[in-house]
Amino acid sequence: MLSPRVPELRALELLVLVARTGSLSAAAAALGVSQQAASSRVRTMEALIGEPLLTRTRRGSELTPTGELVVQWAGRVVEAATQLDIGIATLRTDRRGHLSIAASLTIAEHLLPGWLVAVRAEQAKRGQDPTEVRMTATNSAQVAALVASGEVDLGFVEGPDAPEGLAHRLVGTDELVVVVGPGHPWAGRSRITAAARAATPLVVREAGSGTRTVLDRALAGLPTAPPALELSSTAAVRSAVAAGAGPAALGAHAVRDDLATGRLVRVAVRGIDLTRRLHAVWQGGARPPEGPARDLVDWAAAAQGP
Repeated sequence: MLSPRVPELRALELLVLVARTGSLSAAAAALGVSQQAASSRVRTMEALIGEPLLTRTRRGSELTPTGELVVQWAGRVVEAATQLDIGIATLRTDRRGHLSIAASLTIAEHLLPGWLVAVRAEQAKRGQDPTEVRMTATNSAQVAALVASGEVDLGFVEGPDAPEGLAHRLVGTDELVVVVGPGHPWAGRSRITAAARAATPLVVREAGSGTRTVLDRALAGLPTAPPALELSSTAAVRSAVAAGAGPAALGAHAVRDDLATGRLVRVAVRGIDLTRRLHAVWQGGARPPEGPARDLVDWAAAAQGP
């Protein structure tokens, strides 16, 4: 721990500039402070050290022997602080210029592209260079693992709850809808029961996906048939259902076009809650890291209207 005798960094920087310029007023001008403020800093340093540091001459300000010694020490401190300042500036620039994201498949395929386009348009409006984004699409469990390990700056997950151990913000909600192919017996029914849903072999996503987690929780306590198929992507599930492999529960965003074209048919289910929450997740404080990560989360929340 530093003792109370150590002067402030700004005061040390002033003394080093006095040594270079030979003038207290020139050093004050270089730092953008008044000569009165500069003189006050010198007096404070002299009080801390217990020795005079400057003497006034007709030519300007000269260092006393003690002042020359302090400048030798202070020069190394100021140089180290300058390197620290450069490093911090580089980190801030890198954070503004690059953003790594992991997102669950539904968010990555149907929501995130629009959010990124909107943030880039806002950056252009502000005259900022566009952020270079690297995005990984995977299931929600893997997204949380990538964020927790520090491999990505920001994650977006879907499911009933936010992952434990990560800071998070609710950015919206989504609903799973039960869909079947046009030739399936359920296609002609307006509604089925949750029990019938659970007892029927389903085409499902893999364990760890937000879709699977919401479905398993919704059917908990009901006799459940083994899956007809377990697939690792939403696109594969949609294709299997359309081909007649069986019913599935998929995000409304993911099947919107299929429902519009009649490739899939939606079936209402009575007595089951298939709502899922969409969360942004990150490491650290209560808010996302300053810069494009925070801008993106703010935009996502505004766009979805949680």
